[in-house]
Amino acid sequence: MADALELDALWEDFHRVVNMTSAELSDWLRVRDSGELTEPMPDDAGPPLGQHVLAILQKRRTDLTEDDLEAMRKVVDTVTSQADLENEPQSADTRLRHRLMTVGHDPLKP
Repeated sequence: MADALELDALWEDFHRVVNMTSAELSDWLRVRDSGELTEPMPDDAGPPLGQHVLAILQKRRTDLTEDDLEAMRKVVDTVTSQADLENEPQSADTRLRHRLMTVGHDPLKP
């Protein structure tokens, strides 16, 4: 398990890059996976990492597991490597936006 300082830093980084609420992420995952004739069950919507982010958003810091910490690191790495967090958001790349939204980061949100 991570030490207290590392856990604090990861918790802050995760909540800095995940700028969607659990309700917004849940809605997005359901919309993303719905088709013309079918809609997934809410617990089955979205990829595993997106579902894991949703579960983490509903936890307290003291309840995190090693799997949660690994998922949080992956999300922070993914968002910081793919999104421009320093500049104004751009709407030009819809595929990138949708990919980032799947892990809880909407580049168009302030």
